[in-house]
Amino acid sequence: MEHKTLPRLFEESVHKYPDNILLWEKKQAAYEGTTYANAYRQVQRTARGLLSLGLEKGDRMALISEGRNDWVISELAILFAGGVCVPLSVKIEAPADLHFRLQHASCKGVVVSGNHQHKVFQLLHKLPDLQFVVVLDPVDETAVSVGDLTDREMVYIEEVRQRGDVMHDKHPGMLEKIKDSLEPGDFANICYTSGTTADPKGIILTHRNYLHNVEQASAMFDVPQDYTSLHILPWDHSFAHTVGIYTLVRNGASLASLKTGKTLNETIKNIPVCIREMAPHFLLSVPALAKNFRNNIEKGVREKGWLGWWLFRMGLKTAYAYNREGYNKGGGALELLRPLCRFFDAILFSKVRAGFGGRLRFFVGGGALLDIELQRFFYALGMPVYQGYGLTEASPVISSNTPDYLKMGSSGKVVPWLDLKICGNDGREKPIGEQGEIVVRGDNVMAGYWKNERATMEVLKDGWLYTGDLGYLDNEGYLFVLGREKSLLIGSDGEKYSPEGIEEAMMEKSAFFDQVMLYNNQDIYTVGLLVVNQSTLKDHLSKRGLDPTAGEGQKAALEMIKKELNRFMPGGDLEGMFPPRWLPAAVSIIREPFAESNGLMNSTMKIVRPAIQAHYRSTIDFLYTPEGKNIFHASNMEAIATLLDDRTAK
Repeated sequence: MEHKTLPRLFEESVHKYPDNILLWEKKQAAYEGTTYANAYRQVQRTARGLLSLGLEKGDRMALISEGRNDWVISELAILFAGGVCVPLSVKIEAPADLHFRLQHASCKGVVVSGNHQHKVFQLLHKLPDLQFVVVLDPVDETAVSVGDLTDREMVYIEEVRQRGDVMHDKHPGMLEKIKDSLEPGDFANICYTSGTTADPKGIILTHRNYLHNVEQASAMFDVPQDYTSLHILPWDHSFAHTVGIYTLVRNGASLASLKTGKTLNETIKNIPVCIREMAPHFLLSVPALAKNFRNNIEKGVREKGWLGWWLFRMGLKTAYAYNREGYNKGGGALELLRPLCRFFDAILFSKVRAGFGGRLRFFVGGGALLDIELQRFFYALGMPVYQGYGLTEASPVISSNTPDYLKMGSSGKVVPWLDLKICGNDGREKPIGEQGEIVVRGDNVMAGYWKNERATMEVLKDGWLYTGDLGYLDNEGYLFVLGREKSLLIGSDGEKYSPEGIEEAMMEKSAFFDQVMLYNNQDIYTVGLLVVNQSTLKDHLSKRGLDPTAGEGQKAALEMIKKELNRFMPGGDLEGMFPPRWLPAAVSIIREPFAESNGLMNSTMKIVRPAIQAHYRSTIDFLYTPEGKNIFHASNMEAIATLLDDRTAK
């Protein structure tokens, strides 16, 4: 490891690439760049200002903001001043959730953007350890009560920097002394888990953890200094944090933020325009984003007319056949398809890439398993998604597919300088090809959970991190991740199966299903909770002239849902994809989607099974009754009527 700490890493890049652009931000009509040298000056001024406010080595300081220049400047300033940054999700809405994190970490200060000031101000009277608030935007005094500050300081970010200048005049060597005293094992971040069903855990990541994982990621991917990435994922997200910020810093490359809207939805709507304007070389993605990109691409092609759509589908079919799983593309008779692939790329796929700015080389996928069909889709378009695997406790990258080593369907090869083994329930290592728990050891593994020794001891044993994820290694060293051990379907005979692949396939193969959660805890059959696509189902009934509020229409809708489920069963067009015993024999139509707002989905857009199971406990129990096994039960009929009735549908 070349550098001792993250500040040292940044200083080295400033020395190597002073005039390179580090940060791109769009505040007005166009993006403007901030060089490494300029960013360094801002970091130093801000860090000195934080010292003047009373931040001391080891103090925790929260950071709540959308992605922007000040996000990176603020975190680096906290680290330069010897503090520990506590990056928090902007999606946290419940006051109790935010309060727990700020109190549990004993944050002395907080940096907060304008859209989230009200969340902090309403909690100040409950946070005795919080001494100052740094605001990145003017305070809306109609939305927050400045009187709640009592004896706390509220300081604008520019005033912090001005105080830093005064501090430098009075104590010119103080910042350098603190920065140089930092060691690799000092804490850099405390990153909180979603904690939907229990108090969230604070994952302690050290400077060594980040630096090691940055080197691991850089060894897997070539990121030249002229590369730019537009960051769509939240910046507190571990994946975006390590790969999207510090890996780019290490290589002298640049990162761009989305133009921030007044709301999260407004910011999301800015994504297409920002992509075209920044023309990123790569993007970080999670499955939910990949699906949205695909839907928008296909919608755009369809709007061009039937001929364009037919050619597009033919192009995909040809590319799928030629590419296979990536590592085994082409060869033999398949080489006859190469000219045809080039033809479709020239007339169609290159135009799709132009919509992403024209420079996009690849996506790096994380957060959850990405369906192989989506991987094939983007690979055919010339914008491959290199699926990886990791978790915040490992800083987070554990494995990834790369341009040189790609096997679609896998999570790629294990990063260098990391030990990985597959263990059975007895703790013994499994042979190649056999599934078990993924266990890793390396300098990227967390120091532990903040103020939670018991939880730390449960996952850290003799230097090994027990991930709780199931997987196996194949003969070529590719890691296949099967899902969370705690998410497994368990049959009445004790046999286990991971549900994620089935759920993803049901949503991918059927336009009628938006969300699916399967359940089986040592029962005689599997059941499912379904969130249906209202518009697709409504169109189906409309074409048949049926009213969803009438019994005949409700029954027809449920017959269609049953027909879609039966596609995966023996005799269906998708039979053989999964063992029948793990397919749902009884289902309930859910009236409210799984979402972050109701605590049933986390910030990486993964469903939170324990929360869903607790919330729908009585519904699940009902599905194991004779009445519940009949899809036409009263609850499903009523759900269809409610969801599809224009007078009640949301």
